Formats: sequence, structure tokens, C-alpha cells
Amino acid sequence: MMLFSRVRGLPVLAPGGAGRVGVVRALTVDGAPWRVTYALMARGRLRRGVPVAWDALRAAGPGALVVLRAGGPDEVPAHHELVGSRVLTECGEEGGTVLDAAFDPVTARIEAVLTTLGEVPPGRLMGLGDHALVIRDRHARHGGRGL
Repeated sequence: MMLFSRVRGLPVLAPGGAGRVGVVRALTVDGAPWRVTYALMARGRLRRGVPVAWDALRAAGPGALVVLRAGGPDEVPAHHELVGSRVLTECGEEGGTVLDAAFDPVTARIEAVLTTLGEVPPGRLMGLGDHALVIRDRHARHGGRGL
């Protein structure tokens, strides 16, 4: 498992040890099947994130990623920041704030979203937008309370 918080800030290296090309600024998540699709790479302090497809990156030891193939994507999905997002249930109840997320670096599938009110498994994730992460309301189905 890899945590979003551990990936952000990692240097991104060119293939063959040709040097550093940037730093991971954020990860883009695609809902259903809930996987990391892009790393937004910053090149310099004032530049916007350059999207690099997650499947074009590989770990280069514990502290860096390496770009396996050059060329940017033709079309990149909208980026919505998962970490720091407000969490709402499908019924509109507050569910805390996203602190971090765990994902499998090989398949890129989200394994858990860690919030201020506990862990949310991927099966409860419904949607992510600019306003919030929406999750299935557990107590609406099972009669219990809480996340």
C-alpha cells in the first residue's frame, strides 16, 4: 500500500538516470473503479501541475518515481483534490474531512480513504467533486450510526 501523503513531494526522475524532471504535487483519482489515474507533476515553483499517467510511472527506490515513457496525455480528466476534501454522505450528513488515502501502487486502486471520523472502504465511495467526496450512508442501510 502507498499513502497519498507519502507520494506528494516525491521527485520524478527521467528514464535512464537523466535527472530530475519535477516533483509530485497531487494525484488525480477517477471514480468507479476508484483508482489513481494521474500524478500532477510540478516543474518549478510557479508552474501548474503537468499530468503524467500513473501507469507511465514506477517507483525508483523508496524516495522517487521514474517516468517510463514520454509524452503527455491527449485528454486529462478534471482534477479534484481528494486529500482535504469535505466528506458528505449520500443523505447530506457531514462525514468529516479526508486526511489521506491508501492505494495499491501497481493496480492504482484506492484501498481506503482515511478521514477525521475513521476509515472509509472503497465500496462506500460514490463521487468526488470540487465540493466534497460523497460516500454511501452506512446507517441508512443497516440502522447503525456513524461513518
